[in-house]
Amino acid sequence: MVNPVFLASADALDTGDTAWVLTSAALVLLMTPGLAFFYGGMVRSKNVLNMIMMSVSAMGVVGVLWALYGYSMAFGTDKASLIGDPTEFFGLRTLFTGFGDDAANLPLTGTIPVLVFVAFQAMFAIITVALISGAVADRMKFSAWLIFAAVWVSVVYFPVAHWVWGGGWIMSKVEAIDFAGGTAVHINSGAAALALALVLGKRKGWPKTPFRPHNLPFVMLGAGLLWFGWFGFNAGSALGANGTAAAAFVTTLVATAAAMLAWLLVEKFRDGRPTSLGAASGIVAGLVAITPACASVNVLGALAIGVIAGAACALAVGLKFKFGYDDSLDVVGIHLVGGVLGTVLIGLVGTAEAPTGVDGLFYGGSFELLGRQALGAFAVLAYSLVIATVIALVLKATIGLRADAEEEAAGMDESEHAETAYDFAAVSGTARTAVKEA
Repeated sequence: MVNPVFLASADALDTGDTAWVLTSAALVLLMTPGLAFFYGGMVRSKNVLNMIMMSVSAMGVVGVLWALYGYSMAFGTDKASLIGDPTEFFGLRTLFTGFGDDAANLPLTGTIPVLVFVAFQAMFAIITVALISGAVADRMKFSAWLIFAAVWVSVVYFPVAHWVWGGGWIMSKVEAIDFAGGTAVHINSGAAALALALVLGKRKGWPKTPFRPHNLPFVMLGAGLLWFGWFGFNAGSALGANGTAAAAFVTTLVATAAAMLAWLLVEKFRDGRPTSLGAASGIVAGLVAITPACASVNVLGALAIGVIAGAACALAVGLKFKFGYDDSLDVVGIHLVGGVLGTVLIGLVGTAEAPTGVDGLFYGGSFELLGRQALGAFAVLAYSLVIATVIALVLKATIGLRADAEEEAAGMDESEHAETAYDFAAVSGTARTAVKEA
């Protein structure tokens, strides 16, 4: 992600760059409904609407908070390398200028209007929160989810985005590379998901009771929408229609394809058959891992990251059974593990021929880059894990975090939203009528 440099000159505005980043922002927003289908298909039919609502509600909660103070906290004037000034752009004030006859004073980030950058970054914040929800499927109260989302994004995501992209300590002092969100998005959300899963506890019957996906076509549709939108996520982070965007686009394609094949290969040897759920999960694992590295590697590096992430995440999703934490939809195994791998592997397979211009160990670089990448990754992991645990424990002790046993048994759709995704009664009634008429 290019660090925002605010300019005020109509001559610097590039309409092609602006059009590309606006398009990318829309693509990234589409990822959240894609995630809703991806997660929704993996839960049981009685919980699908609740799962989708967790993603959709993130769009509402984070969208409002980002415009009020989130952007300012992430990209406002740096305070002690920890946070941006939350009052500087409160309500995006001073950014709605330079229109019409006053175009010479249009505030820019590089070659695009600052408001375009604001919109693009808002989508990152939204999907980061939505990703967490996969770990708490089937059992978290919707009201508690909304409060957790609002608090966590304010005290974790906004500051971490500043650390990584807004001039904070990871960017300015550690100088770790995270082009599009391996630390700020995936490690961040994966650590929070682990914290919530631990505080919430296991679903009734887990792990002995099978919790099979109720709609695999939903899962495949969601994975396809995620892959489509992810080109805006990664290539859009170049903040321009340029060679960096092209490189990020190609490495995103290659790594994701390799990760899907690697996951399927693991399934074939481990379980005897490759599955559609495995293909969808491998796609997401590859997308996660290449995100921080997409502008730091060539095709060979992208292939290596994809293969390693696809195989490692396929194995890592089983860790929850070994360690006894109920991460319902494998947010930890895919996003936390994949995010760490993609971030750290830059220190091995990064190459100076890529846009970021830094060599990893395999290309003659030193251990310094590897150390910087590891420090950035594990600092974000630790911060998010600790703060998310504190938030979850406070909610558990006050309003309650988990639905009661009867509500879980009835399904979160009915108990939390008074709705059902499928009207089975109408279908069975039609069938009985048909039999009677025959």
